[in-house]
Amino acid sequence: MTTAQQTHTVSMWTLVSLIIGSTVGSGIFALPQNVASVASPGVMLVGWAIAGVGMLSIAFVFQILARRKPLLDAGVYSYVRAGLGDFIGFISGFGYWLGSVMAQVGYATLFFRTIGYYVPVLRNRWVLAVAVSALTWVIFIGLSRGIKQAAVMNRVTTIAKLVPILCFIVLVAFLGFSWDTFTLDFWGTGVSQQLKGIMLFTVWVFIGVEGASVYSKQSKTRGDVGRATVVGFLSVLALLVAVSTLSYGVFSREELAALPDNSMGAVLEAVVGPWGGVFVSLGLCLSVLGAYVSWQMLCAEPLVMMASDGLLPRKLAATNHLGAPWLAQLVSTLVIQVFVIIFFANETSYNAMVQLATIMYLLPYIFSALYLVLLTAREGGAHLAVGAIAFIYSLWLIYAADPVYVLFGALAVVPGMVMYVWVRVAQGTRWFNPFEWCVVALVVAGAVAAVVGLVNGTLSL
Repeated sequence: MTTAQQTHTVSMWTLVSLIIGSTVGSGIFALPQNVASVASPGVMLVGWAIAGVGMLSIAFVFQILARRKPLLDAGVYSYVRAGLGDFIGFISGFGYWLGSVMAQVGYATLFFRTIGYYVPVLRNRWVLAVAVSALTWVIFIGLSRGIKQAAVMNRVTTIAKLVPILCFIVLVAFLGFSWDTFTLDFWGTGVSQQLKGIMLFTVWVFIGVEGASVYSKQSKTRGDVGRATVVGFLSVLALLVAVSTLSYGVFSREELAALPDNSMGAVLEAVVGPWGGVFVSLGLCLSVLGAYVSWQMLCAEPLVMMASDGLLPRKLAATNHLGAPWLAQLVSTLVIQVFVIIFFANETSYNAMVQLATIMYLLPYIFSALYLVLLTAREGGAHLAVGAIAFIYSLWLIYAADPVYVLFGALAVVPGMVMYVWVRVAQGTRWFNPFEWCVVALVVAGAVAAVVGLVNGTLSL
């Protein structure tokens, strides 16, 4: 067997499973409450339709770039850097890293709050903060010793996610759904505001949809990547829409919005009794724990890549004798700890953590879509429409977001910019070009507005 034959071994259905496994995480378990807190049933359906088109276009952006630029294999960050320069690449990579760090706090918070439903001591926010911190450092110690998430753990957590979700859909559809409850106040008031409110939640539950493009080089055929992207995406979309829709048929919007973070468990418990809540809670805990370990491991990757490329101090790419990037993992863990303190001191809700993390994830999405637009305009091809839709959709998400999260996102990026400038000074290279100065000005303006808001009390998490 040739080397090429050995390399191209990943089947389409394996790619589909990778998309589902990387996309379906903690978000779907909190989805009924998240969506009901901002939207009525009718607007929810419209929101999923818009998200379906927008997020599929983003998934295709990464799939197209993976096919057109096969030598760029350092993830979403590498596309932006290659097309838009060092600084924009850095902002994208740093934003993706920050989003992952903030998401870690959200994952752990949801994990322990779910346990706290049965263990009352975890309902105290400072006990919860200590538990989140302890889990983070225990995982860091394991990762720094070279421990990787085993394939068996991936299989277990994937099953743990999908079994309770599928059971939820079947049981609620046949035993608990009421058409009268679903159509009660179907459109609500202020449709446009509701639509804006739901957008970031729809992005959060689709994070990871670009998963198939990561393995494009190993796929049996390039066509399999595109087909897997569509099949995997539509499968995830079907699960998300089913969970959202069926929940509105059990509780009214107001009742759903008042549910705890593990709102899927609360809905199933109302339909079949206490065992339903326990069943979903167990699946959620295993799913979130698996995601927490893998994402904390992946947190280090953007730092290592940017350090290797000279955009951050090269020491961050250092590995120990076990091959683990211990310094990047340590920095990530320390920053997770900082956000634990910030979020819990401010009594930040899970929803706020999710929306702030999503703003960070949007940075590589926006700039990758822009790169595809520029690449298509320069080199030709039939992908201009895909890039344009993804770019416009990503910009609209920023517009639709609560300005508070946009401003705090800008503030969170500033320390990274300072580090970037420090490295450029040490290298004796130019800091920014004219376009990059414009981006810097926007970020700094947002950060100043955030600081002013914090000082005068008009902004808070």
